[in-house]
Amino acid sequence: MIALQIIFWLSIILILHSYIFFPYLLQLFTRGKKQNDLVFESNSADLPHIDIILSVYNEESVIAKKIESTFDANYPEDKLRFYIGSDSSEDRTDAIIEEYRSKFPQIKFRRFPKSGKIGIINALVKNSASPVLIFTDANVFFDKNTIYNLVKHFKNPAIGLTGGNIINEGYKKEGISFQEKSYLKRENWIKYHEGLWGGVMIGAFGGCFALRRENFSPVPANFLVDDFYITMHVLRQYKKAINELDAIAYEDISNKITEEFRRKARISTGNFQNMQQFSSLLWPPFSKVAFCFFSHKILRWLTPFLMIVAFVFNLFLIQNHVFFKWTFTAQLVLLLIPQLDWLLKNINVNFKALRFVTHFYGMNLALLVGFFKFITGVKSSVWRPTERNQ
Repeated sequence: MIALQIIFWLSIILILHSYIFFPYLLQLFTRGKKQNDLVFESNSADLPHIDIILSVYNEESVIAKKIESTFDANYPEDKLRFYIGSDSSEDRTDAIIEEYRSKFPQIKFRRFPKSGKIGIINALVKNSASPVLIFTDANVFFDKNTIYNLVKHFKNPAIGLTGGNIINEGYKKEGISFQEKSYLKRENWIKYHEGLWGGVMIGAFGGCFALRRENFSPVPANFLVDDFYITMHVLRQYKKAINELDAIAYEDISNKITEEFRRKARISTGNFQNMQQFSSLLWPPFSKVAFCFFSHKILRWLTPFLMIVAFVFNLFLIQNHVFFKWTFTAQLVLLLIPQLDWLLKNINVNFKALRFVTHFYGMNLALLVGFFKFITGVKSSVWRPTERNQ
């Protein structure tokens, strides 16, 4: 029974560490620390040339706004080129881009046969030439200073990657947008403090980040999460990855539970690919990279398995002490909350607290689905982007 109790409590503690203890420790570790201050001035003649990399598929609803927000930046236009690759879009995306090429000759557009986002990104980077690359998504819109705030840190030769601060717009009480926005805001806070602690941000948000060309590594063709792969490769090269809160960009927030589940299941499959690829960074175990990677990501990805272990071992412990009857009952109640939330949602009753539980269990179910897709093998990275303007 002692062994059962140890495994039960270890599972609970590891979950709590990833979600609660680790962010608290980061806050302690970064107290009094400041972000990198070796930066380019906004009017510096030494500001580097940059190439913006964008892969698109059926983005007619957002591509015009994306292009306009990019060229509305406070950054020298003669130092900016915009490489856009279309993955055989079937709507008006390509036509809209062609229209903007006459206005902005810095746009380098190419239509690809159906090949997936990864293949397009690798090809666009190969065809570009600037020392700094910015990766972005079609539905992520820059403000006037986003590009400068991403690029300014590259005056410091120790920094290989800078992540942006994506602010999620839109909220509908009947969906999951509030919970997703809250989760992403917390993730952004953690990433910032990882960078502040030791330049070890574990995974930039793919919609807005910059890196030195020399630190880019082509993403394997069958990988599903390119931003995480690129970030971890930078850390593997002993360069720093940080998050710049002033590099603000705006993105619509996902609201449909089914659409968000599909997206998270795909990302989860890619997470396990990256866990296998970068497992060597977990050694030595007490380095800053290893500690953040294990605490922030590995434990997060293993949470559904830890939840199953806690539930099963709790079942065996019920007869051991009345306390374990209460913990088992609590787990059953939590499992039933998403069902209650679904029933209430069908009669147009929405409780934020219940929806947070639904969001948590849905995220972990997506991790389970992603794991089984990973172990059965990923044959292709051809994608279907998340539905826009939900």
